[in-house]
Amino acid sequence: MTTPLLSLTWTDDVTGRQGFLVVDRLVRGVSSGGLRMRPGCTLDEVAGLARGMSMKEALHYDPEARYVPLGGAKGGIDCDPRDPEAYGLLVRYLRTMRPYIESFWTTGEDLGLSQDVVDRAAAEAGLVSSIQAVYPLLDDEAGARGRLADAFAVEVDGSGLDELVGGCGVAESVLTALDRAGVPYWRTRVAVQGFGTMGGATARFLTRAGLTVVAVADIKGTIANPAGLDVDAMLAARDAYGTVDRAALRPGDRELPGGAWLAAEAEVLVPAAVSYAIDATNQERITARWIAEAANMPVRPDAEDLLAARGVTVLPDVVVNSATNAWWWWTLFGDIGADADEAFAHVRRSMRALTDLTLARAEADGTTPRAAAHAIAADRLPVIAERFGRHR
Repeated sequence: MTTPLLSLTWTDDVTGRQGFLVVDRLVRGVSSGGLRMRPGCTLDEVAGLARGMSMKEALHYDPEARYVPLGGAKGGIDCDPRDPEAYGLLVRYLRTMRPYIESFWTTGEDLGLSQDVVDRAAAEAGLVSSIQAVYPLLDDEAGARGRLADAFAVEVDGSGLDELVGGCGVAESVLTALDRAGVPYWRTRVAVQGFGTMGGATARFLTRAGLTVVAVADIKGTIANPAGLDVDAMLAARDAYGTVDRAALRPGDRELPGGAWLAAEAEVLVPAAVSYAIDATNQERITARWIAEAANMPVRPDAEDLLAARGVTVLPDVVVNSATNAWWWWTLFGDIGADADEAFAHVRRSMRALTDLTLARAEADGTTPRAAAHAIAADRLPVIAERFGRHR
């Protein structure tokens, strides 16, 4: 494991709360990675996420594409996004990080922060954009920025395209695993932890593919129905933080404790909320066959070892949830246009190919999908470095 290029901790002089930035590496002088806000966020967590971003970028390297993967980075703020002080804290963090964002760190929404909030705070902090460091790499900056803005304005069934592409990618990873195992979609049950942007979109796409979502967990607890939940109705009844209004539940829906999603009678678990949700102790409750990491680092390494020994396959975050980041760059660099059908088709092709490659490598090497994904990224990083240069 290499030492990050940059690792820093910032303390807010108004609240005393801390924020972090880790740049794992630069490619062409630029890095990519979102900004999260959650209580308890730590420097170690952000460093792990930054390493993951380096791998996500490398995994999507296509020598024929206009999008050239960047380096990996991540930002984090230790604060509850619902706290009244959160927005002011975000503005001050971005103002402090402005030199890095202007020069070599492109960032955007992550856990606890939506892109519109990041954009508004970035403007108050004096930034042109949260991704302005990548602009010098564009052949046609005005055209590229217009294309991305148009893409963010696209809505599908009342949701923004940017809110759906990540969940589409998670769903395709799950469907690829099912296809390889010969498991029919209609017999597959799913439990989702977190019903925000990623979890909600994943549930949407899996339901429309024919799978049955039997449990959804949000901050208030777990909602379960063995016959299947009405995902569309629940999506319409959630707030900005992914909390479902219980008034929208049907008579057959049950309210259970928050951790009940782990033990749900389901073939697939989708942790789509916080990091470290599954540990060596609570993994014993899991009976699912697959875990698709829609969140970043939701399964601790020791838990993953125990799960693998029990025959549970963890589809790793560096593959499963990588479509959101890739979609930004596919659109900005011009591999796809500001069109929902084109975006979903590209996400599906790319995520199916990457997931299939990862699972095939895991089978060939006799290892886990995470180890296989790391090996694929390790193979590609020197190629990217040789072609485009890097800084560690």
